[in-house]
Amino acid sequence: MAMATALTQTPAPAAGASVTELARDARVAHALDWLTRNVAWATDEQIRITEIPAPSSREAQRAAYVRKLLAACGLRVHGDDVGNVIGERAGARSADIVILAAHLDTVFSAGTSMQVRRENGRLYAPGISDNGAGLAALAAVARALQEGKLKTRMTVLFVADVGEEGEGNLRGMRKLVESYRSRLRYVIALDGASTDHVTTSALASRRIEVSVLGPGGHSWSDFGMPNPIHALARGVARFVRVRVPAEPRTTFNVGAIEGGTSVNSIPYRAAIKVDLRSESEPELDRLETALREAIREGVDEEMEASREGGKGGRPDSGKLEIKVRVLGIRPGGQLPDGSPLLAALRAADSYLGNRSRAERSSTDANIPLSLGIQAISIGAGGQAGGAHSLGEWYDPAGRELGLQRVLLTLLGVAGVESPAGK
Repeated sequence: MAMATALTQTPAPAAGASVTELARDARVAHALDWLTRNVAWATDEQIRITEIPAPSSREAQRAAYVRKLLAACGLRVHGDDVGNVIGERAGARSADIVILAAHLDTVFSAGTSMQVRRENGRLYAPGISDNGAGLAALAAVARALQEGKLKTRMTVLFVADVGEEGEGNLRGMRKLVESYRSRLRYVIALDGASTDHVTTSALASRRIEVSVLGPGGHSWSDFGMPNPIHALARGVARFVRVRVPAEPRTTFNVGAIEGGTSVNSIPYRAAIKVDLRSESEPELDRLETALREAIREGVDEEMEASREGGKGGRPDSGKLEIKVRVLGIRPGGQLPDGSPLLAALRAADSYLGNRSRAERSSTDANIPLSLGIQAISIGAGGQAGGAHSLGEWYDPAGRELGLQRVLLTLLGVAGVESPAGK
């Protein structure tokens, strides 16, 4: 998907009301109060959602539960052909769309225990915050609008989307933008818990699988035959010595390595999966080139050792082949400082007494930002830590601030329709 060089400036919504004026509306006040009084409801739903496994590309079971939950919150719910769950609240005056989204998937593989345990006020489970917190907030805000009998001017889609994590390549958000692009004005992605930042810049990234293939053989009788694991190890050792700049910030991670069938067999295949990220597209290009060159040099070294007899003298022992597969590309983008969406978020922060900083990250917001659609990613409230680990935790204390922040930001761009006769 091509990256836009500038973001489209969408006019402020016709509602024109400040956050203070919004909060004076009895319906908005009721919705905000409902969120405060029903923190326990949101936490209970978060636990139920978290305990349903949802590895990336295998989100169907969790999606089915969230679909029922959103329907119970008064939304007209349907799905699409990639597995997104879409709950619609039609706008009173405009067909323009605001998407409020939270991703369904986790980084954890099938078979990982997702059981939530409580300890000293915290909830512990893989994915309890990322993105159990976001999904619970999605339902809570939908329910608050229902309880407040609020009608927004723009149509709001409450979406539980697929494929945000790992090798999902943001396929859920890509599909949403493809489906609604002509009407889509704003995207608010709910991801994790933190309310001390807002993602306004999309961090570009590439995810690459490099495989080395060979003839394979017996560890004793075929010693000296080139070994794909040895070749990859030589290449990785070279690659991790590559220097990256602090500015623009650039990172890499060899996140998975696999290969072989038994301890006494020379493998016929080995592979690594590598995550490359940078604030600069040219740096990403340089890093990907460095990865390819390092693996090629590792393979050449392994082949040379085999030919020269350094591993038993096997000059006719076969060749190694390199295969590179791009698993995903996340484009970059930037939200202008003067955007109505950022203004709505800042106004909500000011009203609630919350302070947040703008950050760059890789989230569902990457796709709309890359195409000039105004988007942010924010946390859903509470405190959390240990994301993407088995020790992930979430503390619901203070989560009402995050929920109210989401609601006020949403209403700030979607607008609130006045009651009949007023």
